[in-house]
Amino acid sequence: MSVEVVVIPAAGRGTRMRPATRSVPKALITVIDRPTIQYAVEEAARAGVTEAVLVVNLDAANDIEHHFIDEGPLPGLENTRIRMVVQEEPHGLGHAVLTAREAVGDRRFFCGLGDMIAPPTASFYQRLEEAAAGGSAVAVKEGVEDYYDRYGIVSVSRSLDDGVVEMNAAVEKPGREAAPSNLWLVGRYLFGPDVFDHLSALKPGHGDEIQLTDAINAVAAAGQCRGVVLEDDLLDVGNPLDLLKASTVLGLLSDEFGKDYRAFLDGLG
Repeated sequence: MSVEVVVIPAAGRGTRMRPATRSVPKALITVIDRPTIQYAVEEAARAGVTEAVLVVNLDAANDIEHHFIDEGPLPGLENTRIRMVVQEEPHGLGHAVLTAREAVGDRRFFCGLGDMIAPPTASFYQRLEEAAAGGSAVAVKEGVEDYYDRYGIVSVSRSLDDGVVEMNAAVEKPGREAAPSNLWLVGRYLFGPDVFDHLSALKPGHGDEIQLTDAINAVAAAGQCRGVVLEDDLLDVGNPLDLLKASTVLGLLSDEFGKDYRAFLDGLG
């Protein structure tokens, strides 16, 4: 692929995962045998990405650096350069992405949220690049009732082929009555460097934070953003119940542990 860099925002404080995140960075919470952020880097590497820019908070920087860098490359990531930038203050997801501006430069880049894990052999980035037609593209999925208050929702101007839609707007957590569609942003994106200009011009939005959704709205309003409607699920690991569910799904899919784990679950009766 022509896109060589991914930005992975990982500076969140993990308040929904307390008390575990009182001492362990959210990005290093383990699912099966590796931390959540490693799954995000591995997914990008499967898509051919050779550079991962991790946006971290100051408290977590040393621990995350130690995991990825200090003891040499992890298996499967030997050809991936890991870089870290520090988001010094928590001003929202959009601000976290903007923090990576200098590291990304004038390149197009993928962006993936570390608390949404792809299945172990999947990567959604290739579909984004195919759909983008030189512009930006975001992964979306049909949501259910409570999603309108939890995620960004996109507005669609027309449908194209193969589950691709043209977008004209996006709004952060609009609620059911104000939602422009039932398609929500699932945490996989492809942006051109122009998104940084949109982010730098934003004022705080929902939750008094710089919202990535508001920058997506600006790109979509300019006719430069498409949505790829996913059929596969990503696994949310941002709260205890969903972390437990994700651990079960990935445990059953594991080549190493899956057979024994299924036998254990079946034995619970």
